[in-house]
Amino acid sequence: MSSKTVFTTGEAAKICKVSQQTIIRCFDSGQLKGFRVPGSRFRRIPRESLYVFMKENNIPTDALESGKHKILVVDDNQDLVDLLVAALNNDGHFETRYVNNGFDAGMTVQEYKPDLIILDVMLPDINGKDVCVKVRNDKSLADVKIVCVSGEVEQDRIGELKAAGANEFVPKPFVVEDLIKLVSRLLDIETFI
Repeated sequence: MSSKTVFTTGEAAKICKVSQQTIIRCFDSGQLKGFRVPGSRFRRIPRESLYVFMKENNIPTDALESGKHKILVVDDNQDLVDLLVAALNNDGHFETRYVNNGFDAGMTVQEYKPDLIILDVMLPDINGKDVCVKVRNDKSLADVKIVCVSGEVEQDRIGELKAAGANEFVPKPFVVEDLIKLVSRLLDIETFI
């Protein structure tokens, strides 16, 4: 997969984990170098300029370097984890990490700062709803998308999960390709499937 060399303000905002308005302000003030598309108001930021801007502002550059969206898979079913991780990595848009319990999920979310979490609701040590609440209560994780998966959740519990901060709920068993399409949609990734 070829790495992008020029980014829109929206793409730059996602990579830097700031609002698009922040990127536009920095662009317009000259802090972030780039160019306007001739005959339009659209701003474009070359990769090198974005890299320099991120370094100057102490923004981790790993998202820019890999160009991939970070996914954290949290599930105690190792066979399912292996299947999901392989499918996500094969897609080319994602880099993945996985953990098998809620405690490790909490530690890894803080350190890895994923773009999206695929979260099993029935973990051995903590309820998935509690993980949603913890993520949503952390301002530094405000943009993290959460997809809850489970084979044993009643309809009213799905509402509770969404109220706790889950973006989507997918019942098990599911088709892995459909889950990847959902993940791509939540992260605004163009898919050609």
